[in-house]
Amino acid sequence: MIEIDGSLGEGGGQILRSSLALSLVTGKPFHLRHIRARRPKPGLHPQHLMSVRAAATVGQAKVRGDALHSQELFFEPGPVTPGKFTFNIGTAGATGLVLHTIYLPLAYCCTEPSELVLQGGTHVTTSPCYHFLAVSWRKYVEKLGLNLGMKLLRPGFYPRGGGTVEVHIQPCRKLRGLKLPGRGQLTKITGISAVAGLPEDIARRQARRLEFRLRDAGLPVAIKHESWEGGPGTVVTAELDTAPAPTLFFGLGAKGKPAESVADEAADQVLHYLAAPGAVDAHSADQLVLPLALAEGPSQFSVAEVTQHLLTNIAVIRQFVDRDITCEGDEGQPGTVHVR
Repeated sequence: MIEIDGSLGEGGGQILRSSLALSLVTGKPFHLRHIRARRPKPGLHPQHLMSVRAAATVGQAKVRGDALHSQELFFEPGPVTPGKFTFNIGTAGATGLVLHTIYLPLAYCCTEPSELVLQGGTHVTTSPCYHFLAVSWRKYVEKLGLNLGMKLLRPGFYPRGGGTVEVHIQPCRKLRGLKLPGRGQLTKITGISAVAGLPEDIARRQARRLEFRLRDAGLPVAIKHESWEGGPGTVVTAELDTAPAPTLFFGLGAKGKPAESVADEAADQVLHYLAAPGAVDAHSADQLVLPLALAEGPSQFSVAEVTQHLLTNIAVIRQFVDRDITCEGDEGQPGTVHVR
């Protein structure tokens, strides 16, 4: 049984998610202590608990410690089985984090497709929103040979949640490596400014501010407005037509947060990314390492910013998979990831 310290590195929920995914793929059991030790409220919260239970369901695993606020978990995987699954977090906990836990085992270990219905938060803070997953993350994993279809049935914002995402996962027994030394030339930025259950003028203000900020920096940009059912909540996205996958940044509304601040949140991320060399954005980088650790042959990609998230994920992966995975570059600076 692999012993893992949850206070390692950034000490968050990613240690749990990567451990669950790798345990299912490799068949290796693990014991995780000090779960989310470096977070203000340690232990398993609803989205983390659902990640554990989703992994246990698709992998027929034996589990101890799967309870709210638990800071210790024993996980012994069984065979991964494809099928149709519905996982309801019951709060605004991020559906994307549950997806990140089980998509790779269902694709890599199965010979039949799977269908997921994930219910909870689709656009919430400190996690990738639905549009980032559907635009950037999905395109990157497609380059590795993983094919997923995603559909937003209903948005879910904090604190109400209630969102629904449908995901179709195709089997993939062979993963391709990735060589990505630099970023392709940017020709345009598109995006959406959306409101759910709120006045449409908020969407127009978000779009105007984001377009002003990016045009002021000399960038070609066009943001369209949308109004969704559900909510209340707002989101604004900026999609850069980078290669080999688009790079998407976003800002989220919150009670008392002006529409212009939501747009500034997205604009600041775009300008920060473009100011540095490196092909892969910081959010995609730590998610790419996991499938690349199972891919055939070496991989190498440049990243716009080395994060503690990335370094921690590399450390966890190396406990399950015998690959030489390194990251050149200082934290907070551009770098290069090697998988040999």
